[in-house]
Order: sequence, then structure tokens, then C-alpha cells
Amino acid sequence: MSGRTIAVIPGDGIGVDVTREALKVLRAVDEVVGAGFRFTEYDYGAERYLATGVTLPPGALEEFRQHDAIFMGAFGDPRVPDMKHAADILLGTRFGLDLYANIRPVRLLDDRLCPLKGRSRADVDFVVFRENTEGLYVGMGGRFKKDTADEIAIQEDVNTRKGVERIIRCAFEQARATGRGKVLMSDKSNVLTFGHDLWQRVFASVSRDYPAIEASHMYVDALSMQMIKDPSQFEVIVTCNMFGDIVTDIGAQLQGGLGMAASGNIHPGGPAMFEPVHGSAPKYAGTNRANPMGAILTCQMMVEHLGLAQAGRLIEAAVVSCLATRRCTADLEGTLGTAQTGDAVCDAIRAAAR
Repeated sequence: MSGRTIAVIPGDGIGVDVTREALKVLRAVDEVVGAGFRFTEYDYGAERYLATGVTLPPGALEEFRQHDAIFMGAFGDPRVPDMKHAADILLGTRFGLDLYANIRPVRLLDDRLCPLKGRSRADVDFVVFRENTEGLYVGMGGRFKKDTADEIAIQEDVNTRKGVERIIRCAFEQARATGRGKVLMSDKSNVLTFGHDLWQRVFASVSRDYPAIEASHMYVDALSMQMIKDPSQFEVIVTCNMFGDIVTDIGAQLQGGLGMAASGNIHPGGPAMFEPVHGSAPKYAGTNRANPMGAILTCQMMVEHLGLAQAGRLIEAAVVSCLATRRCTADLEGTLGTAQTGDAVCDAIRAAAR
């Protein structure tokens, strides 16, 4: 089997700690499936920025394109209060590689981790498609008369027909490919009457190409309430950049918190970037307390994207086993540290392969 090349950017804070465990798990999987993973590690992050003033150096995106996938840790450091390095590296990669589909699975792997009363694994299993390169995140706007009583701040919400159509179509394609029968689009078109009217019209148009899939709509405030009331009603959700950022954090809590949440940033046909969605939590860096499961489950997404279905099944089964036996960190009601949790997942992978 030919090898897979992975660009690795551990980032800042606990990003370094959890990335170390994620790579450990990938090497354990490699022993079983023979994927031939080859890792190229880059030191892009706060330390390099503070030392050199460089965030994402010239040519970095071209180097990323030479890899089959990109794995990023978390970014953020109190010594960089404006988070310039994080924006340049993370958003720079998303925008520079046009990774327009941010895919966030919301899947409960142990009943006890769900904060909702009486809910089980069968009730929390859906995926959110967040538009990743437009909306309020493009940075268009400005300030006038800053720090005066007459200050004005304008932030533009950019929605193009191309951008809206391709993320909606991506959601329908994934639903069809995975046997999911429902796609829900969420917006706030009753108030945001221009950009989100575009979402309404494009969703209606694209949904006609998928007659076997039930297409529906909720305003984002109603969606947020319904995710808490009855998450079992959802299969695939597609929404804009800002709303996707918010509702996926609700989804993360349904599955046990941000420490369990994985994500992929995809442009079909090009290299994809994968990242756990928790923050860098600098005060916990190097303390062996960070939960690496989100990073490990992000690796599951990555190997599945690379066509390694067996590797993905091995990783998920190992995580489920470790959660069930409390071989995990304290936030998941376990007693292990970061490194020991990574070891436990590796041991479960090797045991399953015997």
C-alpha cells in the first residue's frame, strides 16, 4: 500500500500535547493496516512568531499542497493578545486552500457523556456542514472615529451564490453517500433578508436534485433549542460560517464537551486540513491533564477521508473501549493523564488486531 503524507502543525499550548498523542495513535494504527504514514512537522505557532515575526511563511501553502492531508493542533497564546499568528495560520490555511466545507460530526460515544437526561448514543448522531470561507469571517469592514463617542464599527457578511451552493451541495452529497435521509438548512432569513434569502433560494434549488432526501429548514434560534430538546431528529445540518461556529459548540457539548469534538476542513479534490476544535488552554500545557480524544477522533476523520476505512473503525472502537472502561482523562470521569490516555487507545487498537 502506498504511503500517506501528513503535514503536522501542533500549534500552541495543549495543541502540542494532544497532537503528540494523536500521532502516537496513528503510528499504532499504521502497525495494523500498513498505511505508511509519513509526517512532516512544522513549528508554526506563537513561539516562532514571537522569535521571528513570521506566522505562515511564504511557500507554506504550496508545501501543504504536496501532502495528502494536514493535521493542526490548537492555536492561542496570551503573549499574542491579538491572535495574529492564529488567524494567519488557521484562517490563512482555510482561505488559502479554499477549504470551504467545515465538517463537524456530532456523535455520542458513551451514554454517560451526554448532559441531556435519558439520551443515549442512538439519539446523538448527526453531522454539521459549516460554510468555511465566507460570511462574517472574511474580515470585510472597518472602524470610523475609533475610541470616540461617535465610533462606528462595520462588519460585512459576505455570501456568494457559488459559496452557498457548493456547501449545500456538499451536505446533500454526504447525506446520499452515507445513507442519511435528511438535510436541514439553518439561517436567519426572517431578519437577514439579503444574504440569507440567497441561502433560502439556493437550498430550494439544490434540494430538487436530491428527491430521495428530505429537505427542511429551521431558523438558527429554533435549531439551537431543538438540538437540546431532541437531537435525534437531525441527520445532516448545513448552515453559514457564523451560525455553524455556534451550533457546533452546542453539538460538542451533546457528545461530551469540546474535548471530544473533531472537525475536518475540506475542498474535494485537494488536500484537507483536520483539527480538534478545543482551544489551546495555555495554563494546562505540559501538565498531562488535557483530553486528547478530540485530536484522536480528528485522526479518525482524517484516515477515513484518505480512504482508510479499517483504520477509522479501529480508532473509533478503541476510543469507545477506553471510555467504557474509564481509561481516559478526568473530564471524562477517568483517572489517566494525557499521555496515558493515548497509550490506552494504542493498546486497545493493538488488542483488537490480535
